Amino acid sequence: MRGKFITFEGSEGCGKSTQSKLLYQYLKKQGYPALYIREPGGVKISEKIRAILLDCANTDMSDACETLLYMASRAQLVHQLIKPALRAGKVVVCDRFLDSTIAYQGFGLGIDIGFIKKLGYFATEGLRPDLTILLDLAVHKGLAYRSSCKDRIECRPLNYHRKVRQGYFKLASDQPARIKVVRVEKEKDLTQENVRKIVEKFLRRI
Repeated sequence: MRGKFITFEGSEGCGKSTQSKLLYQYLKKQGYPALYIREPGGVKISEKIRAILLDCANTDMSDACETLLYMASRAQLVHQLIKPALRAGKVVVCDRFLDSTIAYQGFGLGIDIGFIKKLGYFATEGLRPDLTILLDLAVHKGLAYRSSCKDRIECRPLNYHRKVRQGYFKLASDQPARIKVVRVEKEKDLTQENVRKIVEKFLRRI
């Protein structure tokens, strides 16, 4: 039995970590063999790469280096944790995946998206999410939540983050069967309720 791979995407401060963890906890209570992970990170090697990527001191990092580091982190996570969990029949809930690189480094930084997709296919061993929840929140609102704890990516100009958000909209438009847009509500429980409706409908089909 192959498990199911559910990812969460969205721009900075949209609540991905909160909502993905809430869904994971809910699935566990419902009896699903669930696993929660985050990107970049999730395993020892990938967590070390995460620290490099998000360190504000690394101001000289090139766009190419950044893109390749995200892919390297992802490759290790897929090989070491995600694929074994899916083979074991688990529902894997992941905070970010390849769509993030397409949005942030592709639409945001201008790295060729075709190249990112080809490299992503290699890094993920062809793995794609079965369902992606795209949390949508206005860029200025999301960044306001991050004002006291900015990392290297969050510190980028507002226009960059707007490009990222528009990139996510383009991905959702191109892949409506997989990517479901969920508006972020003022109450996190209401947002979670909307997320669960989508996930429950998806899981009932399998």
